[in-house]
Amino acid sequence: MLPGPQYLVIDLRPGALQRAEPLSSLIPNPSRAVTLAQIEEGEHGLSAADGPLVVLCERGVRSTLAARFLRADGLEAVAFPGGVPALRRP
Repeated sequence: MLPGPQYLVIDLRPGALQRAEPLSSLIPNPSRAVTLAQIEEGEHGLSAADGPLVVLCERGVRSTLAARFLRADGLEAVAFPGGVPALRRP
């Protein structure tokens, strides 16, 4: 299931994968590239004003950890199960 339009998608994938397959080609949501390290260190630059967040990575593993860190920072965040391959499924 695709994230609802109210979600800002946080793209954890490495830059090369982001360039090879931009999220804009898969979903209409706005997205922002942030690294797991930035999230772990609290240097992600995200705030509650960004709205609810859905965190996406290539396979769906790192997004769970990143969403947990973001929630600890007081943000509304969920991980997208299955990562990018799940977005490609009809």
